[in-house]
Amino acid sequence: MYRIGIDLGGTNISAGIVGDEGRLLYKSSIPTEAELSDVQITELMAKFCLNIINNCDISEQDIESIGIGCPGVCDDKNGILVYTVNLPFRNTEIAKIFSGFISAPVHLANDANCAALGEVVCGTAKGYGNSITLTLGTGVGGGIIINGKIYTGFNHAAGEMGHITIHAGGELCGCGRKGCLEAYASATALIRESKRAFNENPDSLIRELCGGDINKINAKTPFDAKRAGDKAGTDIVDRYIQDLGEGIINYINVFQPEIILLGGGVSKEGEYLLEPLRKYVFTYTYGHDFLPRTKIECAMLGNDAGIIGAAMLD
Repeated sequence: MYRIGIDLGGTNISAGIVGDEGRLLYKSSIPTEAELSDVQITELMAKFCLNIINNCDISEQDIESIGIGCPGVCDDKNGILVYTVNLPFRNTEIAKIFSGFISAPVHLANDANCAALGEVVCGTAKGYGNSITLTLGTGVGGGIIINGKIYTGFNHAAGEMGHITIHAGGELCGCGRKGCLEAYASATALIRESKRAFNENPDSLIRELCGGDINKINAKTPFDAKRAGDKAGTDIVDRYIQDLGEGIINYINVFQPEIILLGGGVSKEGEYLLEPLRKYVFTYTYGHDFLPRTKIECAMLGNDAGIIGAAMLD
């Protein structure tokens, strides 16, 4: 038997056939066509599943279940995608619509939660019962795994990891609050601070690294500047690590997970990011001198994590 995992994104829908122990056997993607209605996008996903089944030369009867990772709040018990920000889903009966195309049961979960589950199934968090995964990209997302299961809270909306306040009254966050972790620990935040340095520090290496074009600054720019000994780049990265560290310390103090994983584009800095981050976190975590330490590592599955995690929903 096989499972199908779907990662519903604002631009693309990615899906794959997943076998035993989370092995991704086949993967494909199509445009989301976000201008369509919620029902039309759901039907598009269902037809996409049928195409994948046909392409893999298997039958519907070979599919044990279908899991969908969605960018929003999901009510898996009733098969409903309650709400998404950038797509038109509002209390959409996903499972019911799918049943008109394919007989396999359908499960739903937030896409970041699916990625966290994928890392538990066959990624860096495999073997750990309690873990947190953070994605450091345009925003800061994540998922909480407790005793091997996704934690969603009573209203299915838990795990908004980017929206804890670390600087009251600080930078405006996309959620409407000020001082959220997302406003300081995302790739967007690194770009914002680098652009400020570009304008305020004309001698900074940041100008050279982007060829004098402020619009070519990316999240890697300040790290590269720091590697070269640039003061502005060093200041940006050091503040970034401290702010990210404050968020991670809060998560550890509340949940005491065995491991915290970092994914997303910023995590590609690897040990250059992790080594000083661990040092900061381990210095200020509650009971750090007496309690076993939470491990901090990079996620390993990349964009496949969401597909694999969605497939393993039950």
